Amino acid sequence: MKRFFRYFLNGFLVMAPISITIYIILAIIQWLDEFFDLGIPGLGILVMIVLLTLVGFISSSFLVRPFLIITERLFNRVPIVSIIYSSIKDLFNAFVGDNQKFNKPVLVKMNEIPETFRMGFITHESLTAINQEEKMAVYFPDSYNFSGELWIVNRDNVVHLDLPSSEVMKFIVSGGVAKL
Repeated sequence: MKRFFRYFLNGFLVMAPISITIYIILAIIQWLDEFFDLGIPGLGILVMIVLLTLVGFISSSFLVRPFLIITERLFNRVPIVSIIYSSIKDLFNAFVGDNQKFNKPVLVKMNEIPETFRMGFITHESLTAINQEEKMAVYFPDSYNFSGELWIVNRDNVVHLDLPSSEVMKFIVSGGVAKL
């Protein structure tokens, strides 16, 4: 019976991540198919890829740029819309694009006794704007979650890691079980 349970558990550990990944991908495809109700399964994702590429192409045109700037200014002036828009834009810019913020992984000493550390990412090297020249802003993502905390820490407690940011993020989000 013990061997049977062990085989069952091994099978579960193999199939669960595969099944959940496939389920999420299929759910996204199904949602896009329903959103772009074209009658052919899988065509929704193709339409979304073409549409996003087309918008990217058009938005890089110098003729369209002024309209995008005006739209962004409008979004930034409407009270509740500005909070939502700027937060989402900053979040996307932090992960993708020319202005990535999570590209400086660090190890920060949190306590002397017992000596404990956390992995995070520098978001601001200098905090002279708030008269804290000896401090920096470090973002600590949570494990198994899409949230985290921003801490202001002393420079002396920060050790820069010579590792790819994506590997450090995967390590943190996985709760330390992913390989570095």
